[in-house]
Amino acid sequence: MTRFATALLAVVLLASGCGHRAASGPARVPVTISRAAQRAVPYEIVATGTVEPRQTVSVQAQVTGVLTHVVFREGDDVQAGQALFQIDPRPFEAARDGAQGALARDIAQSESARRDAERYAELVKQDYVTKSDYDAKRAAADALTATVRADSAAVETAQLNVSWATVRAPISGRTGRLLVREGNLVRANTDQLVIINQIHPILVRFAVPEQELPQVQRYRANRLPVLVSPSKSDTTFGAGLLTFIDNSVDTATGTVLLKAEFANQDNTLWPGEFLNVRLQLYVEDKALVVPAQAVMTGQQGTYVFVVNPDGTARSQPVTVERTAGQYAILVQGVQAGDQVVTDGQLRLVPGASVEVKGGSAAGAVEADK
Repeated sequence: MTRFATALLAVVLLASGCGHRAASGPARVPVTISRAAQRAVPYEIVATGTVEPRQTVSVQAQVTGVLTHVVFREGDDVQAGQALFQIDPRPFEAARDGAQGALARDIAQSESARRDAERYAELVKQDYVTKSDYDAKRAAADALTATVRADSAAVETAQLNVSWATVRAPISGRTGRLLVREGNLVRANTDQLVIINQIHPILVRFAVPEQELPQVQRYRANRLPVLVSPSKSDTTFGAGLLTFIDNSVDTATGTVLLKAEFANQDNTLWPGEFLNVRLQLYVEDKALVVPAQAVMTGQQGTYVFVVNPDGTARSQPVTVERTAGQYAILVQGVQAGDQVVTDGQLRLVPGASVEVKGGSAAGAVEADK
């Protein structure tokens, strides 16, 4: 009798426990939610770009000689026309002085020959000299006139050589490292002395898929803004404007080369640097957005879990037009104000009860209203 009573008591207790779990229902799934909303979202093309100088010049000497002086320091900013190098000018000054002396001599001889020709012109009219004598004097005068012109050109060339002994910056920009030091012999139009890069303003080149070209061409007249940053996680962006679209598609990559110009007054962009690029074509004023992590992909396509007012979740198919940073822009599937699950979706099934982290689903709905 005692054993029977004990067994009966155990069955009663077991039945009571099962009834309690059944009454309490399945456990709620903890989730994080966010509200679908309409906001202004730019349409952007994301690419990887490379910084390049707007102009780059390899400075070379135009005369051959010994480099006697460097009048700047490596890495200096220089202005167009500023003196950079001095080549020994003495040989060129001597050549100029010789050319000027030859010019003065030939001018005097030319003047004398011209006067002789004028006198013979009068004498031939009176038959005091022969016509051949006059022709000879006139030819001599013409030859010396031509010699004077050649001497004048030689003086100009010699003067140019003297001026070219001072090597000047052809453009404004920043100098690189010195490639030739003082005391070395530099050869005309052969030896590189220094490279100057113009970095104010500066360019960033990047490529976009050819499928995006019609959109770029459509909005090009709007002076499209371009934002660049050193890395995807960096929130500091430099702003510039699109200035160039290549005239052909690269058939090997299926992309089109574009360039943007940046003022770069703070020297944040450096030639050769790799950057993340965002080309903004337009701004969609009332785009329906949800956090990108809310969108799942299944066998039937993309979907999100929407929290119903009664605290249950439902699977809602959505059509994603594009993504913009941390947001997904939806074409259809949800409405502004719907609450979508952004964390905890992997544990959800349609109809499951949810518990919003930090409060109940119903409480969160009321708080958002």
